[in-house]
Amino acid sequence: MIDTQIRTAMVHTLASVRPQTAEQLHGWLRAVLGIDVPRATTCDGHAGPMDYLAHVFFEQPGDVIVWANRGGGKTYYGAVATLLDLLFKPGIEVRILGGSFEQSRKMHEYLRWMLERDGLRHHVAGRITDRGVRLTNGSKVELLVQSETSVRGHRVQKLRCDEIELFDRDVWQAAQFVTRSARCGDIDVCGAVEVFSTMHRPFGLMNELIAQAPAVDAAVFKWCALDVIARCEPTRACDDCPLWDACRGRAKQADGFISVQDVIDQHRRSSRQAFEAEMLSRRPTRTDAVFSSFDPAVHVSAIAPDPQLHWVGGMDFGIRSPFVMLWAQITPGPPGDPPHVDIIDEYVMSDLPVNEHLETIAQRGWPTVDWLGVDPAGAQRNEQTGRSTLSVLRDAGHTVRATRRRLADGIELLRRMLEVRDSTPGGDAADTPDDAPPRPPLLIHPRCERLIEAMTCYHFDADRPHRDEPIKDGHDHPVDALRYLVTNLYRGSGKVRRRVY
Repeated sequence: MIDTQIRTAMVHTLASVRPQTAEQLHGWLRAVLGIDVPRATTCDGHAGPMDYLAHVFFEQPGDVIVWANRGGGKTYYGAVATLLDLLFKPGIEVRILGGSFEQSRKMHEYLRWMLERDGLRHHVAGRITDRGVRLTNGSKVELLVQSETSVRGHRVQKLRCDEIELFDRDVWQAAQFVTRSARCGDIDVCGAVEVFSTMHRPFGLMNELIAQAPAVDAAVFKWCALDVIARCEPTRACDDCPLWDACRGRAKQADGFISVQDVIDQHRRSSRQAFEAEMLSRRPTRTDAVFSSFDPAVHVSAIAPDPQLHWVGGMDFGIRSPFVMLWAQITPGPPGDPPHVDIIDEYVMSDLPVNEHLETIAQRGWPTVDWLGVDPAGAQRNEQTGRSTLSVLRDAGHTVRATRRRLADGIELLRRMLEVRDSTPGGDAADTPDDAPPRPPLLIHPRCERLIEAMTCYHFDADRPHRDEPIKDGHDHPVDALRYLVTNLYRGSGKVRRRVY
């Protein structure tokens, strides 16, 4: 009883003492909440939960993305960060927005448990409700539901978004205008959106946010099961451990909280791809990708442009949607193989009329293309101008090819152009120099960032597996420009030529 009273008094006192360093913060969490937050990570390039908590507590600027494994404490540490904000930043406003209201409640339940501990409950003003809590210092947290109406109208310092993969995109867009900075007590608090999620969808919102993070200066804190796993028992042998390929014995020095046996059991119950995405925080497999064989390590290369070669273009029209132009140089492939298509550059722009696009394109300085492969729909007249896009192109001096092909045929042709074969049936190996590595018929220059992204992310609807048409989410425009280019390269007799190579 005396020990309990002493601990309560200690927690009561420490709860009002603001940590000044990351080391003090770690000690505060251990003393007040009784948690030993993992600090060291076992995987290169990863940052642990303590790195995240120190970053947000000491008000480093910018938004935050926490990419962590299932059961890795994302929601729990989001609640810990919220508690620290409420206690030490008087008057702060925090909102919790989950992919579902149930997910929001999970973070709130962790927060409730912390505030109801001896030594902390006296900070609560009134009572903790199912929708939020207010402290005696004026700080406040509320739960939001997954709707635009719920999100709009708030002006808060911190918005914590849990399980972002489950978010409606319109709600996510509305959430971008919620935060604002403020002076909370004697602390300048940065308005920030924080995101917590695993990445189990290869074309989901989390994947997009991670890709955009460097451009928007968002801090990414990534950890996996091996970074927060409990120390492996000395008696457990590594030789026959199913985690060896991923762990390599690093769990022997770990200081996390996930049971080694639990991770082993999850490994045994799941596929390799699912385990790597859900537990090792690796990018998920692209099972719904239209071009699942597209690999930047294989298909992206800094090809040297050669003005002496045959140059052609591919174009996808758009006004509000992107207008895309691709430049390609064409070289003959080995006997029996299709020609090599090297995409040298791209132009992607919106909200301009066609003639202005053409003026900009002409200034790129590449050799004049022999012809442009375009969408046959461009032959339709514009209601305002009375002219078709194809006529505008021809008037500008371009030779236009607008052969009509089924979408499925064009996709299949592009897939074949991604294949790499060492030899060709019926061909002569002597036709290719011994030191020339095999290459796919299609290569893309690294400067074509939008096309590379599109080839990676262009995908079918996972919720409609019997639908053959890919999702039109913006990635279709660069792919369409490429498709028009290659299908017009094979227009020949009016059919797409199929070769075995």
